[in-house]
Amino acid sequence: MKLLYESILLLYALSLLGFFIDFIQHNQKAKRLAFWLLCLVWVIQTVFLCKQIILEHAFPIGTLTDSLFFYSWILITFSLLINQFFHVHFIVLFTNIFGFFILLFYTITSARERLTAGGIDFVNEILVAHIAAAIISYGFFTLSFVFSLMYLMQYQLLKNKRGWKWLRRLGNMDQLDRLSFHAITIGVPMLFIGLLLGFSWAYDSGAVFYWLDMKTLGSILVLFVYVFYLVLRLGKGYKGKSLVIFNLAAFLILLANFFLSTVLSNFHFSI
Repeated sequence: MKLLYESILLLYALSLLGFFIDFIQHNQKAKRLAFWLLCLVWVIQTVFLCKQIILEHAFPIGTLTDSLFFYSWILITFSLLINQFFHVHFIVLFTNIFGFFILLFYTITSARERLTAGGIDFVNEILVAHIAAAIISYGFFTLSFVFSLMYLMQYQLLKNKRGWKWLRRLGNMDQLDRLSFHAITIGVPMLFIGLLLGFSWAYDSGAVFYWLDMKTLGSILVLFVYVFYLVLRLGKGYKGKSLVIFNLAAFLILLANFFLSTVLSNFHFSI
């Protein structure tokens, strides 16, 4: 059961990532993959639901925890219907973000209520997943930084009309700008999912959690900075050198959060 719950959350997280990529880049392949992954999550949840209704003669609304499961199933059902018949990507994305949070909250709460070794292990594995998702997102942000740095180097070489032999090695400027954007497009939802996992773990594990902790605030700040990057590019039409410089500054904020706020953090060293 623990493995099955982990699989459902992983499939849902990958689906959420695909919907976000489609929302930002209008990527049909990512959208189709996200849709079928979400369908798989819905099928698994439906099997659980039918099992409880038919075999156990109980509808999953008797407790708050059971209601959360039914709530998440309803949200996924609505999301699939909207995706198929209305094609409103904004609603689909945000419905799935909320649905993922509800399913995550149900899964952790359910594991804690059982008070078994498996349940305790599952809650601890959520912490591992939180750290892994955050670090993977930092990896994508680092790639974006490298691409932006290469872009700026090529810009300076072209501006000064020298270093022609390095231009081919650095790559095409438009391609570097596009790769930097793609890396951030993946990094943002990964960091968001990592933060959700971290908040859920802190709430359900009984750990002393500080909303004003430097690491917590720093991670939220990093997320908002990179979301603002996407707003500038997609909403304001920013491209080229100005956005590259913003990306370099965003990465410096990320480094400050990774090293400085870790030293100043109370919560992350009390685990």
